[in-house]
Amino acid sequence: MSTNPTRRMHIMRLAAGHKTPAETRAKARAVAIPSALAPGLHATKAHDLIFHGGHTIQDLLFHNFFVGGQASWNPSDVTNINAALAAAMGDRNLNNVIQQYFHGAVTSKQLGSEFMVGTKPAVVSQGDAEDLITRLFTAGKLKTPDFSSTVFNLILPQGTILNDNPGTSTGHIAAAFESEHATHDKAIPKDDAGDSTTGLGGYHGSVRLGGHLVYYAVGVYSEQRSDGTHNGIPVFDAPWKNVVGTFYHELNEARTDPDVEEGNHTGNVKLIGWTSRQGEEIGDFPISEATSLSQVFQEVPLTNGNGKVPVQFEYSNAVHGPEGPIPKPH
Repeated sequence: MSTNPTRRMHIMRLAAGHKTPAETRAKARAVAIPSALAPGLHATKAHDLIFHGGHTIQDLLFHNFFVGGQASWNPSDVTNINAALAAAMGDRNLNNVIQQYFHGAVTSKQLGSEFMVGTKPAVVSQGDAEDLITRLFTAGKLKTPDFSSTVFNLILPQGTILNDNPGTSTGHIAAAFESEHATHDKAIPKDDAGDSTTGLGGYHGSVRLGGHLVYYAVGVYSEQRSDGTHNGIPVFDAPWKNVVGTFYHELNEARTDPDVEEGNHTGNVKLIGWTSRQGEEIGDFPISEATSLSQVFQEVPLTNGNGKVPVQFEYSNAVHGPEGPIPKPH
């Protein structure tokens, strides 16, 4: 597509529920750019992903930050999220689907997990997330051997509402840890049309800091509330599983299209990795196509036989639609 500033491209980089206001808003902003298909869905070759020449992350690193402090989190949720997300991102059969977009095998490693100090924020915007990442970087708190391959996950606690407003909210998220030691894996106004009460689950992006592009993902604690309302994208039978499904979506989008924020800001299509002609990333169209989210959000067995993990099926060019784990790469 043209880089004419009067028609700036915009790639979707968020997880939003099907037919929700958040999805409608994201699609309205998206501008088109030049064998185990999920049951019940049809092949959709028109939505196949195209490589535009941008950076991708074959060997992914990620670090989990739990916002709101230990008091905002059930310890079992934290344990389950850390273990399941690390297992899902490193699973061979799941990665066999993703490998078609790379030359050779893809890998993943969780660097650690930390609680952020402070109270639970009521609302978090994109501006808040990027402000937090900036302050953590400036304080030397973002530890990684390679910023170009690392995504820092900001995991929001129960009740916090996420929106994609570029401005900051009233209060800052505390940019400090409750413990200086990472737990390594054994594992602004509210935008009513684009927040987690209307279907937004999370998104990923980047901030240019100190000569690096620092990648982040942010997601909510998705749950169905007793009063009939919901936050995020509640699909599974436990909210922690929804968190894992959301971040599985975001991390695979960051793998295949990490510089989406740079592309959207500059209009330079050559910064984009893998997207469809409609501006959808690897996790977007599967949600849009599904008549029921349970078609693409499922618990699948790990290759090593150690139980199941909750994931979202990602788009596969090989089957022209969402694809679950496969024993061999395409």
